[in-house]
Amino acid sequence: MKYFLVLLVSIVSLSVNAQIWDFDGVNKINGAVNSEAEESMPVFSPDSSILFFIRLFDEKNKGGKYDQDIWMSTRQGDGFYDQCKQLSSLNSKYNNAVVGISKDGNSLYLLNTYEGKKDLEKGIAVSKKKGSSGWGTPEEIVVPTLDIEGDFYGFHISQDEKVMLISYNGPNTFGEEDIYYSLKSESGWSAPLNIGNVINTSGFEMSPFLSPNMDTLFFASNGHGGLGDADIFYSVRGNSWTDWSAPVNLGPKINSPKFDACFSYSGNTVYWASNRDAELSDVWTAYFIYPPPLVVSCSSMNASFYQGTDGRVDVTVEGGAQPLKFTWSNGMTSEDLVGVGKGSYTVIVNDSYRQEAIATCEVDEPAPVEFNPVTVSTYKNLEFMHYFDYNKNKLSVGRGDLKKFVKEVEQQLKEGRERITINIYSSASQVPTKTYETNEKLTQIRAENMKYDLQTYFEGKKDMIGKVNIVIVSAIVDGPAYEKDAEDRGKYKPYQFVGLKTE
Repeated sequence: MKYFLVLLVSIVSLSVNAQIWDFDGVNKINGAVNSEAEESMPVFSPDSSILFFIRLFDEKNKGGKYDQDIWMSTRQGDGFYDQCKQLSSLNSKYNNAVVGISKDGNSLYLLNTYEGKKDLEKGIAVSKKKGSSGWGTPEEIVVPTLDIEGDFYGFHISQDEKVMLISYNGPNTFGEEDIYYSLKSESGWSAPLNIGNVINTSGFEMSPFLSPNMDTLFFASNGHGGLGDADIFYSVRGNSWTDWSAPVNLGPKINSPKFDACFSYSGNTVYWASNRDAELSDVWTAYFIYPPPLVVSCSSMNASFYQGTDGRVDVTVEGGAQPLKFTWSNGMTSEDLVGVGKGSYTVIVNDSYRQEAIATCEVDEPAPVEFNPVTVSTYKNLEFMHYFDYNKNKLSVGRGDLKKFVKEVEQQLKEGRERITINIYSSASQVPTKTYETNEKLTQIRAENMKYDLQTYFEGKKDMIGKVNIVIVSAIVDGPAYEKDAEDRGKYKPYQFVGLKTE
């Protein structure tokens, strides 16, 4: 089933999340709106106290049973709409419909132009309020090049009254009925342009409705798959009126195996037309269920030594909807940060429903170890260098050249040198480590192992306690970029070392 004419110019001030989490309270609208005839196209006054809708196949219509008339109903309380009556001053023997109402309630937007000799000219018109309940003669809204043929078309105007969406079989159409857009400027409305093939298909797309902040489009279609004859979808707008996300089906609480269209909302209540339980459509209603709020916090662990890079930041997320996206101020996209130095780190977290939360944590480091310089003119300073194989990180002070270095330090102290500082320089190459998470971690371990072994050795000598200071000066990752050639040991080994210098 497909409606004639169709749908919604909405200029009512509303507020709702751009993305849909879920719905509840699905039922027919409460009151006397629905009848044995067909009801559709619900449009509300700004305060939701008056509902405008259309009835078809009602013998009381001005043009007879097969005519389409405007009806209205007043809310009595608890969402109960009663006292239904025809809007006689704007109904004719042709098809009529209200397709929107201005924010102040003084302008009523109407389907067609109320002009033409044999039939109404297909388009859109506006009627200004007269007195407490009357309406003036409709005036045509001119849209350049708009030429509608056929019986299926509709309109929607954004809340700021500067964007018009039109559904019809127009120029460069992709299918039976496409959605087009027209923008208003000081000189009037622009010629309609196709909104693009992300939304439009070889089937029909109809009944467009924009969220108040104009970032989300709701529409009905039979060209995107779904549950029935026509389903209601939504899509999020990007940087232009032809840039849209892939349409998402509103799901089985809203859509049925039959025809569902004419989606709109007032406050947190949604309305649409469906013939899911009968041959003719009725007006249905439900409530938005909003996604849980996204809340983000973080905690940090400081670097363990001056200019160290073993700090970390851990993120805690509450609420939101998976999947989550993490964007750090240092360019990382992981959930937590590891192997970082002193600094301020900010993370922006986005969930799948476009909620965003921000948290900032500080990573600190110890102050540098400062020693009074010792000038020794009669003792030479010593140097030691060892190049590691892949992933190796530890030496023995009792073996090889390191043993010789330690003995020379010990000999100088025995000969009268009062104090010695041993500076440690450590490096790892760019060849990825499979054992220590990161190369930064590997080079830190090399430096820390050397410091621990030297401290243990000299603190074990009673006559040398307090005479040897051991300082990690640097622990870096260096050398040429890795090109998946780890077997080229000569290329990378010069950057895998631990070095010692005394002063």
